[in-house]
Amino acid sequence: MNRRKSREQAFILVFERSINHDPVRVIVDTAETSEDVRIDGFAEKTALGVEEQEAVLDGLIQKYIRGWTMNRLSKVALALLRLALYEMKFEPDIPVSVSISEAVNLAKKYGGAEDAPFVNGVLGSAARETGDGNA
Repeated sequence: MNRRKSREQAFILVFERSINHDPVRVIVDTAETSEDVRIDGFAEKTALGVEEQEAVLDGLIQKYIRGWTMNRLSKVALALLRLALYEMKFEPDIPVSVSISEAVNLAKKYGGAEDAPFVNGVLGSAARETGDGNA
């Protein structure tokens, strides 16, 4: 599985967690046993990292969504911001531009019309403010 598909799986895991609040491990186990799905190692590791760092990530999101509140964000935008900011902060081998681009593309695929520009703007602010891309 290529990295783009793995990241999409990670997004789906993070999104699912935002809906039902189950631990990522439970979501993975359920998907693999009931739906005959194989969850990629990168996707699982990344989703687990997002879950583990959720408080830190939500703090960053609150910092960069100027004028918005967390409960106004769509579930898609929230999941993508958590995922991309996790990569930007905790995965130094992934270029920031890749994290942003992939999040925007997933927002276009899964979100509403406003999600892609919003996600791009928030992540762009995070990247610019830190200077080195590590939000």
